[in-house]
Amino acid sequence: MTTSAFPPGQPESGTAETVAVTAGRRTVYLVALVVLPVLTLAAAVPAVWGWGIGPRDAVIAVVMYLISIFGIAIGYHRHFTHRAFRCRRPLRIALMLAGGMALEGPITLWTAEHRRHHKYADRAGDPHSPWRYGDSGLALLRGMAHAHIGWFYTARRRSSRQRWVPDLMADPDVRRFDAAYPAVAALSFLLPAAAGGLWSMSWTGMWTALFWGGLVRYAVVHHVTWSVNSIAHTFGERPFRTRDRSSNVRWVAFLTLGEGWHNWHHVDPACARHGVLRGQLDPSARLIRWFERAGWAYGVRWPDPVRLTARRVAAGPGPGTSGAGPGPEPSEAGSGPETSGAGPGTSAVRNPGRPARDGEGDGVRWTPPRV
Repeated sequence: MTTSAFPPGQPESGTAETVAVTAGRRTVYLVALVVLPVLTLAAAVPAVWGWGIGPRDAVIAVVMYLISIFGIAIGYHRHFTHRAFRCRRPLRIALMLAGGMALEGPITLWTAEHRRHHKYADRAGDPHSPWRYGDSGLALLRGMAHAHIGWFYTARRRSSRQRWVPDLMADPDVRRFDAAYPAVAALSFLLPAAAGGLWSMSWTGMWTALFWGGLVRYAVVHHVTWSVNSIAHTFGERPFRTRDRSSNVRWVAFLTLGEGWHNWHHVDPACARHGVLRGQLDPSARLIRWFERAGWAYGVRWPDPVRLTARRVAAGPGPGTSGAGPGPEPSEAGSGPETSGAGPGTSAVRNPGRPARDGEGDGVRWTPPRV
């Protein structure tokens, strides 16, 4: 029997929460997010087959990849969207630039969509749920395509920035960054090209670095980050109770530097660490911990052991593999304009004025309680 996650006739969200998107804007999304990356990846196949990728281009591509993914995971996501930590202005600006290198849009647009996703996760109003069309095989396949990339082009309405990110709209640094976003996007291609040209002292080195560190890296980063929306809401394990279908997918977590530990994130969006169980490596949380120790980040919200115990269930396959429906517990709202995620019962905030003790921090030395 096929069931729909979105009952017929139920509005996706109020008009005050969304704004209309013109056909011209949707065409821009189609070209920039679908056509160009696909053509780039198609060109990469014969390039690898014909002459491969040299060590110089590989190093440049990996460095640009890490900058982009850390910028999205730590900057756009954990800092600007969920306020999992606060930081000094130079680091904040650096995180803006790093996130912009991923070419996923200005901060306010990205954050507005993600905050709305948390409020309506896997329900009507979620901009990119893979369960949009139901849970039969073909419906789920269609839903995954929608969650991964289709929603950029098919959505007639996008999240209202005035409704979802008034805090960021009032931030002068964020406003300046959004206004300068086209220049940041161009820099995402100019940096690898300049690095390749200066390293090799040749035009050929510049062009190959632009291809691998710019175009191919940009395409790979997009599909890796979008896999959290599609894969990590369909397959995987759900060790914590949530009403939505968020799950943990190990290979997604590896590629996204910790973002694929998605189940706990939907329990406590304001938590700075997503991989909270034994063996769940979260490089993004580790880097935040280093920022905290250096005094660049403060007010970091680390996992709360009491909350972990309360929401823990027996680990098992996610709903995408078992057919199980959402759990009995309500999903936690994202850190939107009404909710800062700082209320009681959420993540523990460690006093930034004292050093970490065993059992605190990014969870490396702390073993979660067995339930």
